[in-house]
Amino acid sequence: MALAAAITAGALGLLGFCQLTLSLPAPPPHATALALGALGLATTTAAFAVALVVLQRQVEQDALRRGLIEARLRAALADQPYLILSIWPNGKLASVWGTPPRELRGQIFVNRQLTQLAALADRPVLDEALRRAMSEGRAEVGFTLAGEPEVWLELALRRADTTRIMGVLRDARVQHAREAELIHAREEAEAQNAGKSRFLANMSHELRTPLNAIMGFSDIMRQRLFGPLSDKYGEYAELIHESGGHLLELINDVLDVSKIEAERFELHREEFDVREAANAVLRLMRGQADRAGVNLRGLLPKDPLEVDADRRAIKQIALNLISNALKFTPKGGAVTLTVQAAGPVLELVVADTGAGISAEDIQRLGRPYEQAGGNDQRSVGTGLGLSLVRSFAELHGGEMVMESRLGEGTTVIVRMPVVLPAEVERA
Repeated sequence: MALAAAITAGALGLLGFCQLTLSLPAPPPHATALALGALGLATTTAAFAVALVVLQRQVEQDALRRGLIEARLRAALADQPYLILSIWPNGKLASVWGTPPRELRGQIFVNRQLTQLAALADRPVLDEALRRAMSEGRAEVGFTLAGEPEVWLELALRRADTTRIMGVLRDARVQHAREAELIHAREEAEAQNAGKSRFLANMSHELRTPLNAIMGFSDIMRQRLFGPLSDKYGEYAELIHESGGHLLELINDVLDVSKIEAERFELHREEFDVREAANAVLRLMRGQADRAGVNLRGLLPKDPLEVDADRRAIKQIALNLISNALKFTPKGGAVTLTVQAAGPVLELVVADTGAGISAEDIQRLGRPYEQAGGNDQRSVGTGLGLSLVRSFAELHGGEMVMESRLGEGTTVIVRMPVVLPAEVERA
């Protein structure tokens, strides 16, 4: 239309120019009108004809371009590594694009029921995935190919509209086999770990019996109950008893860790005043603190604080934390044990003024056999103390939190919801 208008305007302009510049005889008025009308009709018709030709060519080019794009798209769909499925809500295939795995060739065609591809045992799972895709918009499922138990397929489904589901089917046998190997390896490792824990538990139990005899007889000798001993033999008896006590502590720790790992550790809960357990630990550790030149003190509530917990576990938590703090606190430093209640939660806090722990070591500590510090500090422990503290706290439904900076000391907080309701109401 624009081209026709341009040609008409150009013809009229040319005619007007000729009339102004050329000495032509003036035609009669009605002849001029007829000539102008004929000229306008002719130019308009010619313009429309040219426009139609241009439009036809444009349409043909657009059709060719669309054909090329469609051909590329079909080629891409056919060459991509997965199968793209268009599925009716009843589970029948509407369209299929892509190259199927070798085992599926000849089995994928329009109007076939999708669930017929799966083994009998997996068909209910596939039906449920289709139902979930229609109701929830998406679903993923894995299944074994019918007649091919070694072929594992995975199907991702998405709802396109109310009448169609789109799916992507892929051969996942390699990934499935790798996952099966990982599961088998994990089960094997767990079985070996459980076996190791049972072995350590049994070994620790068997070692404690002769060790108790060694400690008992060495105690009789060092007390000289049956007569005097020379100074040298008396010193040996002291060393035997002291070494036996240290070994018994290590064996007890290993036994507790093994029981916890094997899920055979049972709490013996009872109601008691937690201050008594804390004072017992402070008395027991006072000698070690004095020998190390460290000030050990306790901040305990004035009134009784009744809890429902395992008394031995509470003592072991305080004992391990104080022992660990003394190991890292230099002479002249201080270690403080604080026991308090925060509602139903018992807070047992051990703070020291020692060397502190780096952020990297804090991430590791609390796992069995993990230690921090220098070689001289690592040599006096097994790395089980904090692991037992964390495990005992978790068995009571609580947690262990560590706060430390190098050169600024360490604070370990154990929180357990074991305070009796009567104590909470009184507070």
